[in-house]
Amino acid sequence: MMDLQEISDRLEIQDLFARYSFAIDERDWDALDTIFTPDAQIDYTETGGAKGSLAQIKAWLPKALAQFPSFQHMVATTKLTLMGDEATSRTILFNPMVHRNEAGGETTFFIGLWYRDRLLRTADGWRIAERHEEMAYTHNVPPIAPVPDIGPDIGDT
Repeated sequence: MMDLQEISDRLEIQDLFARYSFAIDERDWDALDTIFTPDAQIDYTETGGAKGSLAQIKAWLPKALAQFPSFQHMVATTKLTLMGDEATSRTILFNPMVHRNEAGGETTFFIGLWYRDRLLRTADGWRIAERHEEMAYTHNVPPIAPVPDIGPDIGDT
């Protein structure tokens, strides 16, 4: 049986994942400061994205997502292992996206993946210290221009 601390931790982490989804979908990059630890490492490379620090990813996201007028990050089913003030998780993500090509045509496509996270309890609550996107499948992906790399001119080094 779960004790009150475990119930609270699980609910707080579930809320953390929901806040991440809304931050990305609303393009509220500064909200990511309340979701990740300041020294977080984020790896989107399996899904065609970048890998870097929180500051680098925050600077990269607006450029990378400019060709997508809308998207939804729907998280579900989390396998969570709590270890005191640390946790690991693997969470399902279903991500429909709309791509706008150079001629203005739009295509809706789908990505299924898992987030593999390492989480830490901080003085400000649970935060993601490491996030790795693990690809599962795609459907109906149109030709898409490559996203920009993270370079010395994006975020910190």
